Amino acid sequence: MNIVEVSKVLSNKARVEILDWLKSPEENFPPQVNVPNFDDGVCVCHIQDKLGLSQSTTSHYLTMMEKAGLLTGKRIGKWTYYKRNEAKIEEFIQSLAVKL
Repeated sequence: MNIVEVSKVLSNKARVEILDWLKSPEENFPPQVNVPNFDDGVCVCHIQDKLGLSQSTTSHYLTMMEKAGLLTGKRIGKWTYYKRNEAKIEEFIQSLAVKL
């Protein structure tokens, strides 16, 4: 895990908020329309609505977070759903603890 790259991703308030919201998706997002629950993540459209940013900015943020390993994405039909990658987040936290 590249601590510097992950730290760059986390240097943006909106991206940190996304991670926070995805900790408890059932509390932070409306019910999913095309899937029965949040097991596969949260639809990009719900994340975009909550952020209040453009679709392109939201997609860019989510792609950055996925490339850094903080999120995993899953395509279901024409929609993409994102959830936290808890193993990678924990790895980042442990790497910080060792390095700092």
